[in-house]
Amino acid sequence: MLWWKYQQLRAWNPKTRIEAIEKLAKANPEDAVDPLLFALKDKKVEVRCAAMKALSKFREAKMVEPLMQMLKDPMAEARTLAAEILGQLGDSRAMTELVNALRDDETTVRARASRSLERLGWEPETESERVLKVTATGNLNDFAGLGPSAVQPLAEILRTGAPDKQLSAVQALSQIEDDRVIAPLVSALKKNDTAIRLTALGALERRADPKAYDGIEPMLTDRNSNVRVAAIEAAIQCGGGRAVMALIKRLKDSVWEVRHSAIKGLGALGESAAVDALCEMLKDEDRDVRESAASALGRIGDKRAIGHLVQVLIDTESSVRAAAANALDQIDHKWEKSEDVRRMVPELKKAAESNEYWTRHSAIKILERISASADEPDALEKLDDLGARPQAVFVVLAELIRDRNRDLRLAAVQALENLEAKSAEPLLAAAATDADQYVRQIAHRALSALA
Repeated sequence: MLWWKYQQLRAWNPKTRIEAIEKLAKANPEDAVDPLLFALKDKKVEVRCAAMKALSKFREAKMVEPLMQMLKDPMAEARTLAAEILGQLGDSRAMTELVNALRDDETTVRARASRSLERLGWEPETESERVLKVTATGNLNDFAGLGPSAVQPLAEILRTGAPDKQLSAVQALSQIEDDRVIAPLVSALKKNDTAIRLTALGALERRADPKAYDGIEPMLTDRNSNVRVAAIEAAIQCGGGRAVMALIKRLKDSVWEVRHSAIKGLGALGESAAVDALCEMLKDEDRDVRESAASALGRIGDKRAIGHLVQVLIDTESSVRAAAANALDQIDHKWEKSEDVRRMVPELKKAAESNEYWTRHSAIKILERISASADEPDALEKLDDLGARPQAVFVVLAELIRDRNRDLRLAAVQALENLEAKSAEPLLAAAATDADQYVRQIAHRALSALA
């Protein structure tokens, strides 16, 4: 009957051949194994796979070599099945070919080969074998422990893997301390997945490697505003002064968070080349942007900003006014003697007549400070008629220092500080216990000055 079995395995119809294989799977090993091994050479992959599944029912030593050959089958599903069955057979002769299968192009083949090697008790002996094992399991978190040898396989996963695997590859690369990770991290910036670009930018920011800057700069115009913000932070760390002009361009970004980040970056870099652009940002529609621009100018410390910052001292927002005042003191403690400030006296006098209380009050305080200098003794001329001399202002501030609105309390304590009057001490002492840290900070500073 053996000849009949082979005849059925040569039938033109694949279904007939598979039916014959299924019958052989139920036969005795001595009758079934050889015909099934013959079927491994069938031209149809479904027939070859059916033959391997049938062979998995048996445990014959002569099956190992033919199944090892199936690890080279042109079809991935056949190679995957062969790797699985070789693990089930438990024959150590298959180890070498299964290790080679860890290099297979298909993820499923690599994963099955890895599991079969575990069943056989195989442990990698070299660094390259360790990398192969980790790659095959697909657990990219283990790559960080492999060190520099993991960079190349991770770069390959980043190039060809699915988006979730690409993200894991970037995360693993970010944990490896080796200069070779820069190139694949920069390549990740071109991926469509926003999470991949953000993760790569974060990793490059931490590296602070100048070689990465050329790849980071184009990300400053990324379609996603969160990516643009992350790119600004990375550009500062990797580019330093090289990033100044690119950051200045981002001051015109449509998203305030991007403008805010660019301003903070320019302040951190401290480059005078950014002063003119930052002075323009003092007119921005967003309060936080104006405040950060004032703070950045203070950090840079260029006297060209003094006139612009004095104009901001009459801003409608107290936090912006406070930032401008701090910036002026950082740039020059005697800023009121600046030529730019003296030229602003007419404009400040006009602001002192404003119907808006804080604009009027702030303008008066600036004029008082200017008037205190020998260069401008008549700056406060006729201001008594405005009804906002320090005595009248003090009465108003006594009410505002207890206001529920934090901005009003902050503005009031700033005004009390500027009065430099001993009679303000009780109010400043009360403000020193305010719930807001900035109110407390200014109150303590004013009390120290009066001591």
